Amino acid sequence: THDGQVVEVTLNPPPANIVSSAMMDEITDVLAAQQHQPQRKLIVFTGAGKHFSFGASVEEHTPAQVGSMLPKFHSFIGTLLRCRVPTLAKVRGCCLGGGFELALACTFTFADGKAKFAVPEIKLGVFPPPDSVLLPWRTGDAFASEMILGGEMLPAARLKERGAINGVSEEGALDTDVAAFIEDVILPKSASALRHAAAASRMSTIAQYDSF
Repeated sequence: THDGQVVEVTLNPPPANIVSSAMMDEITDVLAAQQHQPQRKLIVFTGAGKHFSFGASVEEHTPAQVGSMLPKFHSFIGTLLRCRVPTLAKVRGCCLGGGFELALACTFTFADGKAKFAVPEIKLGVFPPPDSVLLPWRTGDAFASEMILGGEMLPAARLKERGAINGVSEEGALDTDVAAFIEDVILPKSASALRHAAAASRMSTIAQYDSF
């Protein structure tokens, strides 16, 4: 869109838009391709249907697959963090687990006022390594611990208060608000300057993520 300056990636299939190994491969290819397009200024992630994503594939957490899937997922989040083209998650409905980690790894996250976020892994007897780095980076330890150890669903407004996301829209206004952000904040900037600034602003976070 916007004369090739913005690319939108839609997570599929609804309603869950599960982050599977196949989806990770496809998104990784998209990220690599966009960084070779000098006019690209933003990559927008959105979910098909009513929700952003219910998280990573439960089926791929089985003993036969988890040994390869988890390292792949952690590498995928690292690739997203390193993307030099700024990224934006546009969240409706539920944004859970691995889907929330995908959103947190984006440069910007905007949500509908009725969107819900959760880190439910603790209820399955595990913990989320990417969130354990990304949430404290955005919110501080206290709120990160509340989400990671509690596993409860929280409204978008609560995450905005804590700095986990950039903006919350009134119901039905998310597309309009994101479009205005793109027009007012992103498009007037140099694509090269945006890439250098995005990379520089994440250096410490990437170093922490790599050391985890």
